[in-house]
Amino acid sequence: MTPHNKAATSSGERLNQYFSLLSSTASWKEILEELFLVSREDFIFDNLVIYQTDFETGSLDVLFAKSTGRGKSAEADASWGESLANKVIHENRMIFEEPGGEGLKDRLAYPYILGIPITPEVKLPGVLVFIRFGGPTFSDEDCRYAQWTANLTTSIVRKKLLDEFMSKIENIQSVTKLQADFISTISHELRSPLGFIKGYTTTLLRTDTNWDRETQKDFLEIIERETNNLTDLIEDLLDSSRLQSGQMKFDFHLVRIDSLIRDEVNRVHLTNPEQKIELDFESDIPAIEGDPRKLAQVFDNLLSNARKYASDALLIIKLFKEKKHLIIEFIDCGPGIPKIYQPRIFTRFFRVPEQSMKAHGTGLGLFICKQIVENHEGTISVSSSQTGTIFRISLPFTLAARKITAEESV
Repeated sequence: MTPHNKAATSSGERLNQYFSLLSSTASWKEILEELFLVSREDFIFDNLVIYQTDFETGSLDVLFAKSTGRGKSAEADASWGESLANKVIHENRMIFEEPGGEGLKDRLAYPYILGIPITPEVKLPGVLVFIRFGGPTFSDEDCRYAQWTANLTTSIVRKKLLDEFMSKIENIQSVTKLQADFISTISHELRSPLGFIKGYTTTLLRTDTNWDRETQKDFLEIIERETNNLTDLIEDLLDSSRLQSGQMKFDFHLVRIDSLIRDEVNRVHLTNPEQKIELDFESDIPAIEGDPRKLAQVFDNLLSNARKYASDALLIIKLFKEKKHLIIEFIDCGPGIPKIYQPRIFTRFFRVPEQSMKAHGTGLGLFICKQIVENHEGTISVSSSQTGTIFRISLPFTLAARKITAEESV
């Protein structure tokens, strides 16, 4: 049964307004805003508030609040019916509260409050509260209108909770898939170096063959290389865990980023002389505050990524000042990263499917880079197309939380 319409609008038109709201694709806040705008044409209220039980804490929190009338100019001082809301939750019934203190001049000190239960979920009860300052009292007809509005509010809040629940399910599914992919990747990444180490060790230990010193040296170099790969993999796992839990320790100093990058590039040229790298540094680059070892890890990872995924392309590293930040750009002319994957590129365990077939990796490197950069109060971003990829790092010259003297410079 719908309430009889007080306004000039026909009851059929009013019903159409209400039901159109329920089928709207707008956000739940926008729908509630419109619902209470329409409701106020049927009965008058100055303030309204929706209290909703929090899923995790079980406490009663404000989900939505609005001042529409005589309390609008003094929202902070106005009554919002908190105590009545708790009583409604406890007794699970509509409760009406009239003010005491006849003859008060301040209308805000004279609220009439009507609280109505809403139950979008059995274990998540809520309350819709209507407030009139200075009267008049809520009539029986007003209560019927308020109950009608509360029923519609229940449907809207239920839709909100359902959308949030579905979003959580999708996030859980995404994380579960990433973890499953990670386990598969880690299993492969562990088996590969262990297979080499086991195979060449077994070969060296064979008693039916005498290996010359040069062959033994080659085998031992392979074993050393794969042992280093295994160590790097374990370190990445430990670092990602420490960074995610906030347990990673940073040792901040004044550091010359230009020197740090040059050192990393020189090291790369010793092991991979074929990698083409060009440095484009602005003059007079100042020292910044940072952890040199952690920043070197970021640069090493980006150099390694360029080598794995754009091996034949020139890598240009730019370094320049921009206001209060130092900007580092790693620019390659490789095949690029598909746009659909770019928002997820810094997610833990994520790997671009097309690239995961071309090179080994755990999906931890860029996650670690992002965490390290953010611990320096900086940012790292990626832009990419079919003509190449740019990783852009912005680091502040001075960290807000620290003061470092020139004697600490490294």
